[in-house]
Amino acid sequence: MQEYQGDATTGFQSPAQDHIEPVIDLAAMLDLRRPQIYPVRVIGQALEPRGIRHGDILVVNAAADPAPGKVCVAIVDSEVILATLGFKDGGWWLKPARDAPRPIEGETEIWAIVEALVRLKV
Repeated sequence: MQEYQGDATTGFQSPAQDHIEPVIDLAAMLDLRRPQIYPVRVIGQALEPRGIRHGDILVVNAAADPAPGKVCVAIVDSEVILATLGFKDGGWWLKPARDAPRPIEGETEIWAIVEALVRLKV
């Protein structure tokens, strides 16, 4: 009598086996191993009109170039905020969701550009 061997099965292979996808590796897909990429958790509902909700995780790139319309993490007078970037009158502007747009000047730094959003609760 012959023993069962898992690698020597009988029968036909499933036709669906050609369509099996590999496991999704979010760390690789979002390139989280690069030193300038950071996950940042959102606190508050300020950018909900842009689809960014409280508790979401943003993947930000501290080395990315700013671009109009992109969401950024900015430091304004020692406060960390999320805002949409704009370019107007030859300079960069921040547009927080609930405040009026303001030019980037003084104690303001664009720390990172948002590249992806991960939502754990849908």
